[in-house]
Amino acid sequence: MGAGGYVCLVLALLGLGFGLYQWYSGRRTLRRLDEMLSAAVDGSFRENAFDESVPSALEAKLARFLNGSASSTRNLEREREVVQTLISDISHQTRTPIANILLYASLLAEGDLPPEQAEQAAVLAQQGEKLSFLIQTLVKASRLETGIFAMDPQVHGVQRLLDAVLIQGRQKARERGLSLTAEPTSAQARFDEKWTAEALYNLVDNALKYTPQGGKVALSVREFELFCAIQVEDNGPGIPEGEQGAIFGRFYRGEAVRDQEGLGIGLYLAREVVTREGGYIRLNSSPGQGSRFSLYLPKE
Repeated sequence: MGAGGYVCLVLALLGLGFGLYQWYSGRRTLRRLDEMLSAAVDGSFRENAFDESVPSALEAKLARFLNGSASSTRNLEREREVVQTLISDISHQTRTPIANILLYASLLAEGDLPPEQAEQAAVLAQQGEKLSFLIQTLVKASRLETGIFAMDPQVHGVQRLLDAVLIQGRQKARERGLSLTAEPTSAQARFDEKWTAEALYNLVDNALKYTPQGGKVALSVREFELFCAIQVEDNGPGIPEGEQGAIFGRFYRGEAVRDQEGLGIGLYLAREVVTREGGYIRLNSSPGQGSRFSLYLPKE
């Protein structure tokens, strides 16, 4: 073999060696990238040291990105824990003062007060009840969002939900001069009985709150192949189309009802509960023609 042949052979071997090195380096880089992405998915990613070679530069950039993302996630979790602790502390610290306010307001109302002071005592009791309800609802929403309250959906008869809501809402319906009815049903669905009863009552309470005196609120059930829909229908003022996408937001109050009682959190809590059970809530409404909220619960 001549000198030229040896040169070609050496070059070929060098090319093969370089190719094998590139192949190995590429495999190594892909493996490291896969490991980093897997660690980021399961939340165990931590940034390591990398050399400044070209293949490793990509790893270093991805590592810095994933580390920033993981850090943001950890900060968000810490902030949620702080908020949860704060809400729990507020609930605990305000329980006794609110109870005392309600107690003394009740004692004042039982006394022989002039009309003006009797009205002031009634307002004090009303605002105390409103404050107590607000704090309890915020605690429920916070614990539901953070997973502290575990839900246990099971297959139940839907009639039990309707009965529970009727018992809870009849007194308010009578006080407001409204009709509250429910069609009997033999339907079944999968839901957490306690939480779903509260979600459904929030829909009913919303209807009772805004339906004018002499109106009616009716509950009925429709069965579909995959879902069971509990419908809450009223002949109240209805909801403008421009507000229908926002009414399930926390503390949202429509323009037409801001001067009426309510906190704007009941519909938000109802949607959170039903969504976590695999269901959803649909609204059909037109101004002047009432509203129909349909709570869809999965059958299986």
